[in-house]
Amino acid sequence: MRTRVKICGITNPQDAQTAVSLGADALGLVFYPPSPRAVTIEQAVAVVRNMPPFVTLVGLFVNEERDKIEQILSQVPIDLLQFHGDESPDECDRYSRPYIKAIRMREGVDLHSERERYATAAGLLLDTYRKGTPGGTGDSFDWDVIPDDLAGSIILAGGLSPDNVTGAIQQVRPYAVDVSGGVEKEKGIKDQDKVSAFMRGVERANR
Repeated sequence: MRTRVKICGITNPQDAQTAVSLGADALGLVFYPPSPRAVTIEQAVAVVRNMPPFVTLVGLFVNEERDKIEQILSQVPIDLLQFHGDESPDECDRYSRPYIKAIRMREGVDLHSERERYATAAGLLLDTYRKGTPGGTGDSFDWDVIPDDLAGSIILAGGLSPDNVTGAIQQVRPYAVDVSGGVEKEKGIKDQDKVSAFMRGVERANR
């Protein structure tokens, strides 16, 4: 099966069009104000305007208030929610949309238990743990801790780049990979050459 690709931290229409033209399956919009890749509702609307069909638009939230999420969903055509904080399954389930739950891979995380806990999630996204940072660390974690029987249903994130994505996919065989900082020229601005190289790396792994 072809590995899907999500390019996260999209902040402007040009980067969105570039990612899609190079083959990205999903685009991530960060609605977490402390992030250097955060977007306002107005920026998000501009990003998703004129998107072609069959591109999944993902909204990323970190312990956000329900009213704020509903306000965003009323104005931005988000297809999939990504919860990157301490949200419970009930909190994730509130919005009548599919969701993925990010799991920060600290020592002792039991992925079978997390998969059972978030049974209603469309999938789990595995990211690197760094205290005080909910994501976007730019660091990878030990991929060997991912159980073989779960690998094909997870989204692999954390420190992926054009240099390591081929090896990551060959080792883990995830359903999808998620990249943000690894394809940037500066925080919040994507580098077309890096996005292109990343997509080629994914293609090599799928041969």
